[in-house]
Amino acid sequence: MTRPAAEQLKRVLKPVHLWAIAVGLVISGEYFGWNLGWAVSGTIGFLIATLLITVMYITFIFSYTELTTAIPHAGGAFAYAYRAMGPLGGLIAGYATLIDFLLASPAIAISLGSYLHFLYPAIPIMQSAMLFNAAFIILNISGVKESATFSVFITILAVAELLLYMGIVSPHFKMDNYLSNPMPFGWAGVFAALPFAVWFYLAIEGVAMVAEEVKDPKKNIPRGYISALVTLVVLALGVMILTGGLTDWRKLSNLDYPLPEAIGIVLGKANGLTQIFASIGLFGLIASLHGTILASSRQVFAMARSGYLPRGLAAINHRFKTPHWALVAGGVISFLAIYSGTTAQIIVLSVLGAIVMYLMSMLSLFLLRKKEPLLERPFSSPFYPVFPVTALIISAVCLVAIIWFNIWVSAIFFTGLAIVIALFISTGKHKVLLTEEMMAGSS
Repeated sequence: MTRPAAEQLKRVLKPVHLWAIAVGLVISGEYFGWNLGWAVSGTIGFLIATLLITVMYITFIFSYTELTTAIPHAGGAFAYAYRAMGPLGGLIAGYATLIDFLLASPAIAISLGSYLHFLYPAIPIMQSAMLFNAAFIILNISGVKESATFSVFITILAVAELLLYMGIVSPHFKMDNYLSNPMPFGWAGVFAALPFAVWFYLAIEGVAMVAEEVKDPKKNIPRGYISALVTLVVLALGVMILTGGLTDWRKLSNLDYPLPEAIGIVLGKANGLTQIFASIGLFGLIASLHGTILASSRQVFAMARSGYLPRGLAAINHRFKTPHWALVAGGVISFLAIYSGTTAQIIVLSVLGAIVMYLMSMLSLFLLRKKEPLLERPFSSPFYPVFPVTALIISAVCLVAIIWFNIWVSAIFFTGLAIVIALFISTGKHKVLLTEEMMAGSS
């Protein structure tokens, strides 16, 4: 049975849109947030953490793509875990994914406000963060093709700017700066830095959330994922290493706008290039804010459509064919988070959600290989089971490290999960099996 046209998302996205959405989702991680890892690990300690996380994401994305193409569903990990583990597994994966994306948005919005404040000190950070948040909720309501076209434009600008940044600062790189006090906290610092290294790539998995809106998803989703991952690895390593050799890295380790500050140190804050860079630096943050709002709304939509959230949130706007109430609900949570925590705390909470989701996804892959060996898999994880096992192990190490170094933030995450599970069981929803149509998405 196929859902009525009014309840379906439109299939309009092509590989270039997926590349733009995937890179756009993540690219703010190259602009801010990662530098907080220096504060707990030093330059070499953070480089080690980043290389470890890069391996995790390469193996994870190649494995996750198997799930995304076999089950192209707007719920992403929620749908995979439900199919592999049942209602409770779906709930845990869905909760983790919501935390991942819903809290990435306010962290990016705050950094956007900080960049704007760097340029124009009279503009307050929080108010501009709220304004950006509201603007991109409205843009996403206006239509997925329109918002995806915007993603292509803004992501190309953001990538070009990071390449320009690397070109400007590379002549000023000094290895002595980079190797100064390289691991002040030893190997413990490497583990403490893991969540900030994850921030380099966090949210790339969000492409799964628009799987129901992709033309020929079985062919185009792998193309989008792989091209995006290559782009992000090059940008992440280039920006991190070059920035670390420009000055005493400790001057940049606690800022929400490290790249404009780095260029300001190298060229002088009055230099025209510094001002231009800070201005166009807004593009990378705008691309990610736009992308995370898009992805989080699809997660809310999918869980509401399946009865895991209020069903009214699954309503689709008749004119624009977008889940407008899911977008509004995500925006409300983002507004609250902007005023309730520091950037570092919001990042750690978002990363914690991502890591739990990665674990649930890799477990789902293994279980589905056994439960449904005949499931059509247009893209299979290469070097199976090595890739998914590697992703699973590194994700587990990250989870332990995050909990160990962030007890209170972790307590918030797991207390919320316990409350959600208790409500889920008390209402008897753990006994309700969803129909195949609701879990498979529209075809």
